[in-house]
Amino acid sequence: MKTQQFNFVPFSNKQLKVLSWWIDPRLFKAKVFKNAAQTHPQWFNREDYEAIICDGSIRAGKTMTMSMSYVEWAMTNYDVQQFGIAGKTIGSLRRNVIRPLKVMLEGRSFKVIDRRAENMLEIRRGSKVNYFFLFGGKDESSQDLVQGITLAGFFFDEVALMPESFVNQATGRVSVAGGKLWFNCNPDGPYHWFKLEWLDNLAKHKALHIHFMMDDNPALAESVKDRYKRSYSGVFYMRYIEGKWVLSEGIIYDNFDKDNMVVQPPPESQITKYYVSCDYGTLNPTVFLLWGFSNGTWYCLKEYYYSGRTHNRQKTDEQYADDLDKFLGTLHPTIIIDPSAASFIALLRRRSYHVIKANNDVLDGIRETQVAMNTGKIKFTPELKNLFKELASYIWDEKAEERGEDKPVKEHDHACDAMRYFVYKIVRKVQHAGAQIYKDF
Repeated sequence: MKTQQFNFVPFSNKQLKVLSWWIDPRLFKAKVFKNAAQTHPQWFNREDYEAIICDGSIRAGKTMTMSMSYVEWAMTNYDVQQFGIAGKTIGSLRRNVIRPLKVMLEGRSFKVIDRRAENMLEIRRGSKVNYFFLFGGKDESSQDLVQGITLAGFFFDEVALMPESFVNQATGRVSVAGGKLWFNCNPDGPYHWFKLEWLDNLAKHKALHIHFMMDDNPALAESVKDRYKRSYSGVFYMRYIEGKWVLSEGIIYDNFDKDNMVVQPPPESQITKYYVSCDYGTLNPTVFLLWGFSNGTWYCLKEYYYSGRTHNRQKTDEQYADDLDKFLGTLHPTIIIDPSAASFIALLRRRSYHVIKANNDVLDGIRETQVAMNTGKIKFTPELKNLFKELASYIWDEKAEERGEDKPVKEHDHACDAMRYFVYKIVRKVQHAGAQIYKDF
């Protein structure tokens, strides 16, 4: 079978630096290295670096360049050794790193055997073979996955999404002589543990830092850059577009523009699909948001909002289900609901509603909701008074930020949570269905 080829474009200077930082040109007789060392000596390692950190904006070409350079370094310097590669989860690692990496390697005469049962890549070139183990570093318990293994190097993709305990355990496994560490991430807050421990202590860790912007990726068209710049706002714009480690402070949905985002609903005859998103509370408010799809846009058509605390009377699951029946009338759409509302979910299913559990990833959900708002994927009708109140008062937690965490204040968030559940489960799924899987190219 014909080998799939990866279409490279000429590299930027920063990408070339990543590809060559570990090379000592005195060890190579190849003419290409001699010429490169003479014309671009800054590309080559003149210090005894033990780690490289690449951070900055999205779509800057960090992942592609780092993963390729990591394997080239390993295969050049080692034989029959073990290496680690980590993402937030195994699934995201395989989508964003491993799949495109395999295409690049196989197009460059490497042989890659993916041993999925072991989460390990066996990579061969010529007579050399090395083994690359895959890890997910999503929470504190992930550190148990890497205990006991001896490694010659470790590559962390999206390290800012991993707990410090996992990274410390993994870096401690790199004990083969000459081993190096590779870190890749988009910025987070200025008090994030990785910035404080690694970026602010480069000399301590003998680490090379290369900061990327979208302009450092020659493969990215100007129209694509413009689309991403229009998609983000607020703290996410500063982090993902400008590449800054900045505080998440103030109003979360500071991008909400009532003049452009609030419109009259389309005629019912033009609505082709409905969903309801629900945030369930006992004393806290219970919210239903009805969404309708028309001509490429999802409209938030109406809301139900009841607070047991405000009314001094808590409703039962049965009463909320009755209210949902009245809220929907003759409609019978799929219900997206907070996964913690187990008893209410069970009741709705007994009443023959199709219920799916929401993804409760707060930060990713907020970011995707902002993108959906900025790109016109969702619009709002004028009668959503409680949602509009919350959009004006849903704020970041300043005390959590001082601990290096991005967290909303748990107030005025119930309608916003219901909105986030819908966007992250339905709008995001549609947006990404036809998108390239090569996340950071």
